[in-house]
Amino acid sequence: MRLTDAELKNRAQWEEKGYRLPQYDREAMKAATKEKPFWIHFGAGNIFRAFQANVVQNMLNAGTLDRGLIVAEGFDYEIIEKMYRPHDDYTLLVTLKADGNVEKTIVGSLAESCILDSEDDAEFSRLREIFEKDSLQMASFTITEKGYSLVNGKGEMLPAVEADFVAGPAKPASYIGKVVSLLYTRYKAGEKPIAMVSMDNCSHNGDKLYAAVSAFAEKWVKNGLVEPGFATYINDKNKVSFPWSMIDKITPRPDASVEEILKNDGIEELESVVTSKNTYVAPFVNAEECEYLVIEDAFPNGRPQLEKGGLMFTERETVDKVEKMKVCTCLNPLHTTLAVFGCLLGYEKISDEMKDAQLRKMVEIIGYEEGLPVVVNPGILDPKEFIDTVLNVRIPNPFMPDTPQRIATDTSQKLAIRFGETIKAYNASKTLDVADLKLIPLVFAGWLRYLMAIDDNGEAFTLSPDPLLDTVCPHVANVKLGEEADVEQILKPVLADKSIFGVDLYEVGLADKVCGYFRELTAGIGAVRATLKKHVG
Repeated sequence: MRLTDAELKNRAQWEEKGYRLPQYDREAMKAATKEKPFWIHFGAGNIFRAFQANVVQNMLNAGTLDRGLIVAEGFDYEIIEKMYRPHDDYTLLVTLKADGNVEKTIVGSLAESCILDSEDDAEFSRLREIFEKDSLQMASFTITEKGYSLVNGKGEMLPAVEADFVAGPAKPASYIGKVVSLLYTRYKAGEKPIAMVSMDNCSHNGDKLYAAVSAFAEKWVKNGLVEPGFATYINDKNKVSFPWSMIDKITPRPDASVEEILKNDGIEELESVVTSKNTYVAPFVNAEECEYLVIEDAFPNGRPQLEKGGLMFTERETVDKVEKMKVCTCLNPLHTTLAVFGCLLGYEKISDEMKDAQLRKMVEIIGYEEGLPVVVNPGILDPKEFIDTVLNVRIPNPFMPDTPQRIATDTSQKLAIRFGETIKAYNASKTLDVADLKLIPLVFAGWLRYLMAIDDNGEAFTLSPDPLLDTVCPHVANVKLGEEADVEQILKPVLADKSIFGVDLYEVGLADKVCGYFRELTAGIGAVRATLKKHVG
């Protein structure tokens, strides 16, 4: 059994093994899509294959769509060359359920896979054809937050971008340059409307995409490389929109245990490919069952009824509330709490931490009791139900091979948003008191204890990457487990740093509490567990 058109003609052998197959005429779908494409997606990674492509598959099965998706990959061409096309653009989606069951689906909703390479005339000409079509309603993106940046980490213009600004839209080298070149094709074809929808997991993602696109348009107009009206077109919301969205679905790297399940079914050629750009890609994608995609409803060329596939459309303000609900209260702070204490207590899987009575109770209190009172209910999703799903379905899912060590990456960059916003809301409230926060300060103290790189058994461990390690670690470098130390003096520079916590912990009255917890956490071997028992119960 192989993932190809020829092998899938024998539907019975797949269905006997429990595989869900496309319930539509795939060749007719491909022909209709080529004639009237409505949705092209940039970024051929696992989130696209597990989420957007499956949404369209379900709608094709239900008969609410008769056309499929087109995908374009602009960073790692080998994903298309070595994985998509050899498998006739099929994906094997394995949904890993919290109850231990797996759901196996052959996703065939992709009508065409393209390579965003301006040096390849055939590939780029095909993309230009798609962008000239009246029917095209949206171009969406999962290219990571870094994909929208025109500068490097030092703020210097990327060489490819700099060259593209001078060379113009004929054969750009940079990712965004190629996308804007396609938009210019659409402009020249009659200023046709389109929605440019970032679906990346970053705040106000539509603004990031707009900033990059408009920078190109303005520079090309200024340099006389495109018609003056192009910049006006990009800035006309009735022609080109850049909606905000919030996406949430965990799609880990292809897992060996999942591969084994599929091999036992008799499926061949499942091996992952590691591309020259170090992308891990396999014929199958494993993903959790929960998924959320909330999109600002700003589509100047209309859109299909994707809400029938589970996507949610609303106004920009609501997207913002949903994002803050997730990032500041209902998911990300709970993940960070488990990451910090999981590293200290020697856990290697986040899901296993939910079997730990103290850790489970800790995230329940932080979510329901400390965080929920300041959440603005977005209406489209209920915050309590969201936390219920996070704590009872998503994080405990044993199939999700996520580690506290991975989630602990860049914690110094996360604390201000994941906890600082809650503290600010308490501080501004007439009915809530910052002094009532008991466990958020314990997370701060736990992170400072984590920076010592010594676990609760007294064993050294490796800290996860973080840009501030060289800044913050020296403050705790001389603290020894079980030895007296002037904690207030040691921690003061860190606790007063608003860039880390979002607030000055002295100004909001939490510094003493953090110092007290830190003293308890460093009392000796086993002190982390003892502190959790004392303050969490």
